[in-house]
Amino acid sequence: MSPPPAIPAAAVPPSPSSLTAIDLAGIRSLTDVGAMTRLLHQLIAHQRSLDLSLSSLSPLSLPSLPSLSSAADESNHLLSSLSSTASLADAVSAPVRRLDLAQRNVMETALVIDDMEEKGRCFEEVEKGVREGEYEAAARGVKRWLEIDERVREGEGGGEGERERLLEYKRELEGVVRKRVAQAVERGEGEGVVRFVKVFPVLGLEEEGLQVYVNYMKKVISMRSRMELEQLAESIENSYSVNTIGNSKRVDFVGCLTSLFKDIVMAIEENVDILRSLCGEDGIVYAICELQEECDSRGSLIVKKYMEYRMLGKLASEINSYTKSLLSVGNVEGPDPREIELYLEEILSLTQLSEDYTEYMVSKIKGLSSIDPELGPRATKAFRSGGLSKVVQDITGFYVILEEFFMVENVRKAVRIDEYTPDSLTTSMVDDVFYLLQSCCRRAISTSNINSVLAVLSGASNLLSNEYLEALQQNMREPNLGAKLFLGGAGVAKTGAEIATALNNMDVSSEYVLKLRHEIEEQCAEIFPAPADREKIKSCLSELGEMSDSFKQALNAGMEQLAATVTPRIRPVLDTVATISYELSEADYAENELNDPWVQRLLHAVETNAAWLQPFMTTSNYDSLVHLIIDFIVKRLEVIMMQKRFSQLGGLQLDRDTRALVSHFSSMTQRTVRDKFARLTQMATVLNLEKVSEILDFWGENSGPMTWRLTPADVRRVLGLRIDFKPEAIAALKL
Repeated sequence: MSPPPAIPAAAVPPSPSSLTAIDLAGIRSLTDVGAMTRLLHQLIAHQRSLDLSLSSLSPLSLPSLPSLSSAADESNHLLSSLSSTASLADAVSAPVRRLDLAQRNVMETALVIDDMEEKGRCFEEVEKGVREGEYEAAARGVKRWLEIDERVREGEGGGEGERERLLEYKRELEGVVRKRVAQAVERGEGEGVVRFVKVFPVLGLEEEGLQVYVNYMKKVISMRSRMELEQLAESIENSYSVNTIGNSKRVDFVGCLTSLFKDIVMAIEENVDILRSLCGEDGIVYAICELQEECDSRGSLIVKKYMEYRMLGKLASEINSYTKSLLSVGNVEGPDPREIELYLEEILSLTQLSEDYTEYMVSKIKGLSSIDPELGPRATKAFRSGGLSKVVQDITGFYVILEEFFMVENVRKAVRIDEYTPDSLTTSMVDDVFYLLQSCCRRAISTSNINSVLAVLSGASNLLSNEYLEALQQNMREPNLGAKLFLGGAGVAKTGAEIATALNNMDVSSEYVLKLRHEIEEQCAEIFPAPADREKIKSCLSELGEMSDSFKQALNAGMEQLAATVTPRIRPVLDTVATISYELSEADYAENELNDPWVQRLLHAVETNAAWLQPFMTTSNYDSLVHLIIDFIVKRLEVIMMQKRFSQLGGLQLDRDTRALVSHFSSMTQRTVRDKFARLTQMATVLNLEKVSEILDFWGENSGPMTWRLTPADVRRVLGLRIDFKPEAIAALKL
């Protein structure tokens, strides 16, 4: 076949006559549809180029009119040629389209024939499966036959008869499967149940299969739980024969509840694939909710039996009666705290176990991503409001009553048997009480019940602020402390140890309260993430912070009382300072350097009357005592020095005396003491000046890093103590 003629370039078009002759001859010779199409595209492109050339011609160019007329004639010829070409193309392509349609029909017919053959094989498979008991294969055949039948619907007649027979087989198969799975459930044959349940979704009975299998799971769990309860009841009967605390531990309520939870969890975990194959992840949630009903029934029964066995209702009434009788009568014997502690640990184990199980199952539901959006929250709510949850709330109420009683009784006992412990700076009461409170608060937090935590925290705060604080202060109330502390002029070690220990109790208690608060705050932050719960806990913990301040206030009062018994024994030495002259000559200054007039005697008095208490006191308390003594000494020395007259060497002597005091007291305490002697040091600096005006080199902007503790009036007064400074020069100072 010859190639189609080339279309001339649009820029230099050939004459219309030659183009027409060549094109028409080429068009008539074409027989291939593809060649015709390509020529058509070329002609369209040529037509567009002619349009562009025509549009570029000026309408006012008269000589071009004849060529425009020729172009119009050529266009008409071209249009006629195109129409002829299009008709020829349609004539050529029509047989091709008819051939494609025939091919599609043949293929569809072949598929129908294949489907009919497949339906026949499926029908035979169904008949054989029903006849020989191969129900899984029969179910697959039914499913496949119905799928094919949806695509290929036969006309009336034989096809409908085959469909009716197939549906009859399906109904027969459903009946057989239901009967067999019921028999397997009745006999407890797990493999048989699984085998026939897997047939249900193949027959389109997914929901029915899910219900059957979940009911079987419930039956298995119920049987196991019933056996556990029977063993528990037997243990309870046996325990009544010997009613002792040790024997009662053999009644394992916690183990019974653990077995129930374990059976349910394992049932879900081991059957996830089967449940998912029946109804997807919604099937898993359905199974969890159905098994939770069994858990609510059996679990609440176990917890109720425990409450009956321990007679918690009666015990709570006895505690309430005991508390009222104690307030009105006193010395009334209540329940044994040791027995109460055993009950508390059992209750805690039961509540913790229930909370852990609930959290696990709720997280299991939340971890499923393809469930009905409304199903998850509804299932979660069922866990929080079910029968087991309500019984756990009841037993938690008993827990609070028992915990508060246990806490109060043991704190009172710790106070009652308080004793001095060898090699300890505090009495036994401090460690006993705070260990007890720590244990009770930890136990309350472990219940994961915000109301229990708040109740126990409130009870702990009340105990610390009332009975415990009263016990601490009782040991510090000594009306004639000075006489007992310094019997015959010497310190009495026994009395000093008793007083120091009472103060130590206060000091350590203030630290323990803050540690207890910090520990509770950290533990609650992990257990109670809700902002509302945290605010409630924060409010209760603020009371513990206030208790630390109360202990410190009582401690400060006790330290001041102790210091008040020591300072009178130091005062006589300070009074002798008033007789010491500071109007020194060089000979006097040199003599004082060899023979200190008063500082060493004062320090000896301090060591004699205060330092012996150091081994009995905490570091913090001893530092506080030393600082209180320093305050007394400094205040008295300032008064004495303001009444003296000084030479310049006398000012230098005061500076030396002050440095000696600072050095010695710095070795007695771990806290800084320089700020205590700041005014005395600055007085010595002022008294050492060569002339009055030199004070300006140290005052105001020239003070450098030093902060003046003396006021301008104090400075003038100190300058006036110098015997060689004139009042006129002092008055002229601008400070």
